[in-house]
Amino acid sequence: MHDVRTVRAPSMLRLAAASLVGTAIEFYDFFVYGTAAALVLGPLFFPTFSPLAGTLAAFATFGVGFVARPLGSVLFGHIGDRRGRRPVLVASLLLTGAATVAVGCVPTYDTLGAAAPALLLVLRFLQGLGLGGEWGGAVLLTAEHAPAERRGLWSSFPQMGPSLGFVLANGVMLVLSAALSDAQFADWGWRVPFWASGVLAAAGLWLRGSLPESPRFLEVRDHSRAPIVEVARDHWRLVLLTAGGLAVGYAVFYAVTTWALAYGVERLGVSRTVMLACIMAAVVVKGSLTPVVALLGDRYGRRPLCLAGCTAAALWMFPMIALLSTGEPLLMFLGFLVALLAFITMFAVIAAYLPELYEPRVRCTGAAVGYNLGGVLGGALTPIVATAVAEGERVPWGVAAYLTGVALLSLGCFALLPETRPVPRLAVSAVTD
Repeated sequence: MHDVRTVRAPSMLRLAAASLVGTAIEFYDFFVYGTAAALVLGPLFFPTFSPLAGTLAAFATFGVGFVARPLGSVLFGHIGDRRGRRPVLVASLLLTGAATVAVGCVPTYDTLGAAAPALLLVLRFLQGLGLGGEWGGAVLLTAEHAPAERRGLWSSFPQMGPSLGFVLANGVMLVLSAALSDAQFADWGWRVPFWASGVLAAAGLWLRGSLPESPRFLEVRDHSRAPIVEVARDHWRLVLLTAGGLAVGYAVFYAVTTWALAYGVERLGVSRTVMLACIMAAVVVKGSLTPVVALLGDRYGRRPLCLAGCTAAALWMFPMIALLSTGEPLLMFLGFLVALLAFITMFAVIAAYLPELYEPRVRCTGAAVGYNLGGVLGGALTPIVATAVAEGERVPWGVAAYLTGVALLSLGCFALLPETRPVPRLAVSAVTD
């Protein structure tokens, strides 16, 4: 029988790289919608609304993707726990890529009327459905191949995917924003990043076609017939605690990358190009430090880093809002950077932590549902709540208070979770599997 501890580093590197690339493509699809929602979707698809209401409506369609993600976790988690992790990677990437290309083809309100935002809503739902399955498949395929003592490091490769996808999505938006006039960008320029997803998805499918199945999945003799039923019955407390713990990471990330982008452009009068550059620079630093933090998780444990990240987020939200409100690029970058470093202190180790909390027979469903429910709590609501709370001319301290409250909630949830870092090699199977 195949043993995860026999997997050699070169094989692990190829597998982790394929997971990273695929995850980056899926998150590119997800993020390019968020950036478009912050910049152009409101006027194009909700022109009868006021500017504030249009932005809120665009963010509401953005939030639908998060609502769909737990449903995707259930659907693809069932496949992953019953049929294997590998089929999930192919099916989720195909669904998300097709939906993203279709978004770029939807006519605006001026052409289709109310049918235009309705189509946008459906396609955003399909994006979220695909992404809900992506994380569980990519992370588990890597984590379940990795040697226990370096599981955190290898599992962090898929966790770098969101950073790479974000930089790619916003890099394309930045180039188009700088090269095109406002009229050209609103007319057709914003569609180009969505069409590009088709090429990226094809490349990702080619890369993932030859990946081996997870050895842990192959070792399971009694596969769960109804994984979501078993998770809801036996692991509901674990799902709720992990979702609550992860909420702050999503809240901080989307406050920086989506809400702050819209706030800086619309309320502070900072140029779209400057805001995108500040946020992208902070995300690049965050992404590059992900494996370093993951190594710390292998050495000191998953839970301590999650507690540290929550604490840092709770302490930094008011300074971040103060720095954002200056409208000065370097100060805004500093505010974003520290917030995202707090975020990655948690999320660099989550790809190892969540799978270790669940038994292999329901691991794909349990880990993915907890992860994506955290997205609903933190990611779907944050741009909407922050935009509503920030109404007015004053510094939006209400946003800082909201984010601090989410951080404290997550801190309490992580405090109630156990440590899972494997100890002596001989004990790994007994402790984690």
